[in-house]
Amino acid sequence: MSEDKQPGRRITIRSVRRDPPDVRKLSRALIALAYAQAKAEADAQAEHRTAGQKPRRRGPDGD
Repeated sequence: MSEDKQPGRRITIRSVRRDPPDVRKLSRALIALAYAQAKAEADAQAEHRTAGQKPRRRGPDGD
């Protein structure tokens, strides 16, 4: 392209410098999320197990 078509036009590119992500903070958040998910699944399984059991019938002796 020649400069005759658009003599005053200049294109500039500006970059934004960003700090690298905090890997330690991200890993802690990921571990906390996995822990919460595992706990929720375990609670759901425990609730499912206890919901399927019938209450014990006591005999005349209270046993």
